[in-house]
Amino acid sequence: MPRQVFLFDRPTRFVAGTVGQPGDRTFYLQASDVAGRTISVALEKTQVQVLADRMSELLDEVANRAAVVVPPDADVDDLEPLTAPVDEEFRVAAMGLAWDGEEDAVVVEAVAAGEEPIEEDAILSDSDEGPDALRVTITPVAARAFVARARRVIAAGRPSCPLCSLPLDPAGHVCPRQNGYRR
Repeated sequence: MPRQVFLFDRPTRFVAGTVGQPGDRTFYLQASDVAGRTISVALEKTQVQVLADRMSELLDEVANRAAVVVPPDADVDDLEPLTAPVDEEFRVAAMGLAWDGEEDAVVVEAVAAGEEPIEEDAILSDSDEGPDALRVTITPVAARAFVARARRVIAAGRPSCPLCSLPLDPAGHVCPRQNGYRR
């Protein structure tokens, strides 16, 4: 079956965001371009965290090795909610991250879950076969802004229990460190 690859080269917006209340949120990557096209893909909170961490590490490594100016950090300049309507194109099963030295840009690819396990070679490839994918090429400045926003979105979740570090629900939770008593 031919795959559909949603390509965004230097999109006007590439962000991580959520829909729902803390404890019941769905995480999304969303890319928008000048033509008004917006694509949203759903993923897990841990996938957003790993993507932000790896992207930050990639940018640090590029700054040390290449003759590319990479900003050390960025402020969150995009605090707007996700562009509505948030229609999930697919759920992300795997992600790829790379540096394009010719374009001096970060390439992010989110790949959909398929009926067969995803082979590592299928990620960031131009093959006509395989699972659907979202591929975004962004500047180092946009990548730093993505990292800053992603970390802010993750931190906006439920607070952690000071004893066991599990997330606290508004009504509390059964804390294993309290032998099952509510905290």
